[in-house]
Amino acid sequence: MEQSAARARGMAQAALAMVATGTIAAVAAVIAHYPVYGGQAIRYAVATVFLLGVAQWRRRRRAARLSPVEPDALLVRPTVREGLLFTVLAATGLAGFNLCVVEATHYTSPATIGTVIGSAPIIFALIGPLMERRRPTARLVTAAVIVTVGAGLTSGLCGNRPLGLVLAVGALLGQVAFSLLAVPLLPKFGPILVSAYSSAAAAMILFAIGLAVDGTAVVRRPSVSEAVSIGYLATFVAITAFILWYDAINLIGADLAGLFSGLTPVSALATTVLLGVRTIRPAEFVGSVLVGLGVVLGVADLGAPRSRSARPAA
Repeated sequence: MEQSAARARGMAQAALAMVATGTIAAVAAVIAHYPVYGGQAIRYAVATVFLLGVAQWRRRRRAARLSPVEPDALLVRPTVREGLLFTVLAATGLAGFNLCVVEATHYTSPATIGTVIGSAPIIFALIGPLMERRRPTARLVTAAVIVTVGAGLTSGLCGNRPLGLVLAVGALLGQVAFSLLAVPLLPKFGPILVSAYSSAAAAMILFAIGLAVDGTAVVRRPSVSEAVSIGYLATFVAITAFILWYDAINLIGADLAGLFSGLTPVSALATTVLLGVRTIRPAEFVGSVLVGLGVVLGVADLGAPRSRSARPAA
């Protein structure tokens, strides 16, 4: 019963995280003219401070409840190998992903970006189990293909320029790295510290690049809309969605959680419809239905509960 509840929670968290991710392309268009490296560095710096604050609060609450006191979460320091892994995760899955999305909006449509990123379920279905020394199941791979086709129909390919497609593929690879590189880190650090340490590394990487590229113009006073957009990306996406996603991977595995990445373009489409920007087309409706069917098929593949290697540290 407890394991079933954990799986249900993991699936709900994966879905919510990907719905939040689906809003990134539209929000990125608002800050397309803000210094890209500085804006993203601010976003991740804000997220780091908040996440470390949450970890500290959890430590104090734990210390007040338990005797003897469990190890302080903030004392879980990465080894050299783990530090390198956090750096690669930050450079590809955070900095690289967001820079590709922001730059891609200059060359192609958010729909195209969503379509390319929507192919992530296939990669998760194949690579995720191998990283956990399991065989990919035929049902889950089939479900991933259905989700990917549905995501493509939902987004559609329009306004394409070669560089835009290249950047969209870079965003796809970043999204995959964001998930798979975290798999060996989650058992020791837990979703909060994985999010905090990777956000801190991303902020430093982006600020350093910004200084080299833009000099003193790496940061400027944002307009009201830019400040709101950066704040949204820092809080709702870089904090809430990160924790939900990493905890979901820890609970249900990267392959099953990856199925829910097909919800990204569906979320982007729903956002534009709700805002009255445009109406839904028949192909997009069919694509959304296919995504739902693929997710249901993948969930049915859960079978027996999967054992996780360790309990999160935070």
